[in-house]
Amino acid sequence: MTVSTLLDHAKAQGVMIATAESCTGGMVAAALTDVPGSSAVVERGFVTYTNTAKQQMLGVRAETLAAHGAVSEQVAGEMAEGALMNSDAQLTVSITGIAGPGGSEFKPEGRVCFGLAAEGAPTRTETVDFGALGRDNVRRAARDHALDMLSQGLSIIAQK
Repeated sequence: MTVSTLLDHAKAQGVMIATAESCTGGMVAAALTDVPGSSAVVERGFVTYTNTAKQQMLGVRAETLAAHGAVSEQVAGEMAEGALMNSDAQLTVSITGIAGPGGSEFKPEGRVCFGLAAEGAPTRTETVDFGALGRDNVRRAARDHALDMLSQGLSIIAQK
C-alpha cells in the first residue's frame, strides 16, 4: 500500500496516526507528511532518540529500559502505548533499533524492534533483523516496515 493510500484509508476510517521513533529519527512521520493533505490524518510524531526522551515523552519505564535495553520489543511496546496515551491518535507505531554502524553479539546492527498500538486492541510488537545493510538502508527499511505495520493497524481497526 502506498503512503497516499494508507492516508486515504485512515482518513476514511476517521483514524489519526502518531509515530514514536528512535533510530529512524522521524523518517516515518516525514514519509507521512510528505503527502499533501496528511494533516487530516497525522496527529504528531515523537522523536525519542535517548532513553531520557523515551521516559519523559512516552512514559517508558526505567525498569523496562534497565531490564531489556532500549532495543527491545518491551520498550517498543511501551513507546507505542505512550504515543497513544500522549496524543489524540487512535493508531501509533514505534521504532527502536540499531541502525549502525556497530551493535553487539546480542543486539547486532540492523536489529529493529517495532510496536503497534491501536485504541481498543492489544499492542503488537515484533523484531526484524535487517542485517548490516548500512545505516541509511537499515533506517529506510525500518521506515517502510513501520508504514506496512500502520496499514495492518488500519485493518485491525476496520475489523472492530
